Amino acid sequence: MLDLNDLRVFESVASLRSFSAAARALKLPKSSVSRSVGRLETELGTRLLQRTTREVVLTEAGKLLRARCVDILAGIGEAVDLVGGFAFTPRGLLRVSAGLGFGVHVLGSALPQFLERYPEIEISLRLGNRSIDLLGDGIDVAIHMGPLADSQLIASRLGSMERYLCAAPTYLERRGTPCTIEELRDHDRIETPGDNGRPRSWVFSSETGETVRFDEKPRLSTNDTVTIHRLIVNGGGIGVVSGFICGPDFREGRLVRLLPEWNMPALEVSVVFPSGRALSQTVRAFIDFLKNSPDMEKLWHSNALPA
Repeated sequence: MLDLNDLRVFESVASLRSFSAAARALKLPKSSVSRSVGRLETELGTRLLQRTTREVVLTEAGKLLRARCVDILAGIGEAVDLVGGFAFTPRGLLRVSAGLGFGVHVLGSALPQFLERYPEIEISLRLGNRSIDLLGDGIDVAIHMGPLADSQLIASRLGSMERYLCAAPTYLERRGTPCTIEELRDHDRIETPGDNGRPRSWVFSSETGETVRFDEKPRLSTNDTVTIHRLIVNGGGIGVVSGFICGPDFREGRLVRLLPEWNMPALEVSVVFPSGRALSQTVRAFIDFLKNSPDMEKLWHSNALPA
């Protein structure tokens, strides 16, 4: 018969990719962790983890079990939380995923306030620009930019981020300032790669409803928005930056907005979580904070342009 404690130990080893790290996280001897995983493999009659000198790798069976046991353990935890009065005091570990730019420029300022408000909550923050599997990676809640394609996720809209075409004064002094969309073809474009590695389009819209698409191949592309911002600030070319990142640069003169008569599409920001998982009070507290905190309102609803 399967032991839930063995499942919990296995999930920790699978998440951390290390017996030693799991032992430290669970405050158990490493030998106990190894025996627990061994019992589980014996009970199931299959190997779940491949041990090497450098890392622990999930087998196909291990991947399948982890994807399911994350839900099982979460459901048990929620039931215990409710019975134990957890509903009234958010506490425990909250695993959050977000893009690097949002993490650095928004969550880096906001999370200290959240932790002060909820002293019994711990946060594991995973930052990166690659797509993640919330269930498979054990993420409780993620910050998502743009349209949501995965039907297995539930999204709750937080707001929208304005985006601006901009360049550094040093670049404009060297190359000149474009006055029309067509003149952008004579400049160095910096952008993230689009689908299948194809160049991502810039879409401009006017107050009269006119829309123009610009498809020139970028001279430099990277999937990291924080790097794009630094490249533009340092005079590397022209690019589009979200208002929550470039606002201080506009106010302090490090960046100049280009073609102000044209607008870029705003970027929708949502908080997402798996559709099959009931929300704990800890997750609810985090979502409510993102939606209702006055400081968060300032971060993504304020105008990035100088007065």
